[in-house]
Amino acid sequence: MAKTIKKTPAKKAAKAVKKTAVKSAPKKTAKAVKKESLKTPSKAVKTVKKAVAKKVSAPKKASSPKKSEPKKAAPKTVKGPTEKLADAVVEGILEIKGKNITVMNLQSIHNRVCDYFIICQADSNTQVNAIAESIQEMVRKTTGDKPYRSEGFENSEWILIDYVTVVVHVFQSHIRDFYNLESLWADAETKEIAFEN
Repeated sequence: MAKTIKKTPAKKAAKAVKKTAVKSAPKKTAKAVKKESLKTPSKAVKTVKKAVAKKVSAPKKASSPKKSEPKKAAPKTVKGPTEKLADAVVEGILEIKGKNITVMNLQSIHNRVCDYFIICQADSNTQVNAIAESIQEMVRKTTGDKPYRSEGFENSEWILIDYVTVVVHVFQSHIRDFYNLESLWADAETKEIAFEN
């Protein structure tokens, strides 16, 4: 006795789809299939080629700074009015050939009397007086400031010019050595300009 197998509706539908797909697909000859396979390699071949290419490529080196690259310049600091005033004072001293200019930055000191002390010296009363006048003129030209107070023009051995934030001392050499103001503010940041020993 032969058993009859009843086909379920789902199996019938699957068989019908298969038949229609086979009928609708264009029939390719062996030559056409061969040509197509030569033109476009299969996906498996493509992935193998990519994997081989990755292995063959040279390893990347860690990027190190080149010696020939120029270093980036530090950002320029903008000078405030006090720094501009101090620069004008130094310029006025240099114009009359003042010697041993010491610029003392007192801004880091808690109980300071001003922001900058500028000390210089000259060889004669006439030169001390000329330096003091040059300082006042240069400051007036560049910043427009006038001194709050000035002393010592009578004998011109030690002239003090007070701009509140910047105090200038113009000494004769032997008077500067005697008072040694630099030692009073030894913890200040100092900068020496046109210094002769």
